[in-house]
Amino acid sequence: MQGRTYAVTAANISKRSLQAHLSHAPGVLDALIQGEHVRLVMEDATPPALEALLPGIRDATLAAVPPRYEDNFIALLKEQAHADGAAPPQSGRAQAPLSSATATNGIAVIEADQLERRFGDFRAVKGVSFAVSRGEVFGLLGANGAGKTTTFRMLCGLLPPSAGRLRVAGVDLRHAPAAARARIGYMSQKFSLYGQLSVLENLRFFSSTYGLSRSQAEQRMHWAMEEFALEPLAQSASGDLSFGYKQRLALACALMHEPDILFLDEPTSGVDPLARREFWQRINALAEKGVTVMVTTHFMEEAEYCDRLAIMATGEILTVGTPGAIKQRARTQTLSDPTLEDAFIGLIETGTRAEATP
Repeated sequence: MQGRTYAVTAANISKRSLQAHLSHAPGVLDALIQGEHVRLVMEDATPPALEALLPGIRDATLAAVPPRYEDNFIALLKEQAHADGAAPPQSGRAQAPLSSATATNGIAVIEADQLERRFGDFRAVKGVSFAVSRGEVFGLLGANGAGKTTTFRMLCGLLPPSAGRLRVAGVDLRHAPAAARARIGYMSQKFSLYGQLSVLENLRFFSSTYGLSRSQAEQRMHWAMEEFALEPLAQSASGDLSFGYKQRLALACALMHEPDILFLDEPTSGVDPLARREFWQRINALAEKGVTVMVTTHFMEEAEYCDRLAIMATGEILTVGTPGAIKQRARTQTLSDPTLEDAFIGLIETGTRAEATP
């Protein structure tokens, strides 16, 4: 892989838009968001020209970076898929114009203020506060038992808070959770659709659950079949699908009513790197269109896709910020170029020591 891996940055262009265009640039085998730049894996070791990658963009930079093990793994998978004649996944963003900045507009659509959740005498979530803007991809990270899943379930309206204020899509979840749930889509970590129903029956069921009219349901089912390449499996039992197709179906069901906000609970756990990339292409396209996305994940690679992150430990938020800002705070004399994983581990260890100090 020597000579085939690069980092591309472009001022005043959203990283999601930049990645979408680089994914379709000539000679590019893989394009992956990493912090504020997009990491490229080229088809061969011929040095790429910026003008060919991003025609007409003058403020872009290109720098060679060392290859990683995953670069070779992805290259082998994609080259094999190409040899087998498999069509590349479609993200819906190839022909869109490069967008400046991001789709966020400063309007908070998720607001948590001193949020708490108690189970008896145990405080699982302790005074959590943050806000998420429209079109933002916001990540919740934390080790097992950090409280992120409990926080996530409260935000979705699946678990009532014990204290604090919580508004989603302009609705107070403590007083009108049903009204808020009508405007959100939810995809759980585990496959939670009806395995005995076919792909088409699941889509029809969720269309009905979300209150779509017959004509709306037919239009959205047609969209889902085409967008997620589910047509050949329309009559297959959902429980018999491969994990990757189960994930596609689950996301399609969550999007049937075209929600304003999408909640994703560790959505790519257990899927291969190619399926994970395809999934995030779709999520990035939704965010570019103004859909707000909130995600929990254990993958540091996925956390890089987020506009901002909240890192939790023992029920509290340790820090909130962009991936780049969080890595910058972890920089030391001995660690001049920390990864997001370095920053995450440092914060968790510091928080744990502070908790243990009498």
